[in-house]
Amino acid sequence: MKIEGGCHCGAITYTAEVDPGKTAICHCTDCQKLTGTAFRVTVPVAEDKIAFSGTPRIYVKTGESGNKRAQGFCGDCGSHLFATSVGDGPKVYGLRTGTANQRDELVPRRQVWHRSALHWLPAFDGMETVEKQS
Repeated sequence: MKIEGGCHCGAITYTAEVDPGKTAICHCTDCQKLTGTAFRVTVPVAEDKIAFSGTPRIYVKTGESGNKRAQGFCGDCGSHLFATSVGDGPKVYGLRTGTANQRDELVPRRQVWHRSALHWLPAFDGMETVEKQS
């Protein structure tokens, strides 16, 4: 599926080719803190399937696993756009679905780090659930 989107102020835009069936919710505490809300919804995009116009700022976060993740965001409006690995090798971007114009079509099929889900969230029935990253 082809999608397009960008940050809130329009300084950074993108076009991408995604598999909407791989859209997922992450309940980890890093995602909660970085978004300022209960969870984050992402869809993976291979590096060769996404093109940016504008240059995202990068913040590198070290997760509980010890892995470093580059968090891409707009330096003007602060919109979070993606996370990806740090270092050499092919990249897969965890694109933030809220930044996509087609966000309504990117329905989550899976939820991860469920052990960190906030207790007041309703249950997401029929969704694959993973308690933590393996």
